[in-house]
Amino acid sequence: MSETAAPASLAAPHAPSAPRRRGLASVALTGARVVLALFLGFSAVAKLVAHASAVESFDRMGWGSGAMYTIGGLELAGALALLIPLLAGVGAIALVGLFAGASVVQLTLLDPPNAVMPALLIALAVLIARDGRERTRDLSALIRGRGRGPRAGQWTKR
Repeated sequence: MSETAAPASLAAPHAPSAPRRRGLASVALTGARVVLALFLGFSAVAKLVAHASAVESFDRMGWGSGAMYTIGGLELAGALALLIPLLAGVGAIALVGLFAGASVVQLTLLDPPNAVMPALLIALAVLIARDGRERTRDLSALIRGRGRGPRAGQWTKR
């Protein structure tokens, strides 16, 4: 080592390394996935057990109980997908559609100011989907039968 070159550990003491930043972002998004899954789970249960508040909202929209149960089921499926790392990216992509629909419903049928919440959830779901894009590719390859898992050779056709 030359006398003018500083060791790598001393070169930039205040600049976090790229892997560390990626690690912190991934941990934050994992936490966000769990919180979002809990939020969706509670919302789904309210619809699936026909809680008075859910029934009232769907009555205000003029939609029947079938729509309430369907949306509750979609929310529950999305919540469960967020908790399974291999399905989190695909689940987040599907939730973008659900949240977009919720935003439109808030704007047109219910309370327009409340459309902000589903719009913010769209942004979060997009970040979760982007973070899980490698696993989404793995899932796609698995479904197509190419046998590519998270680690080479984990899921192979026999």
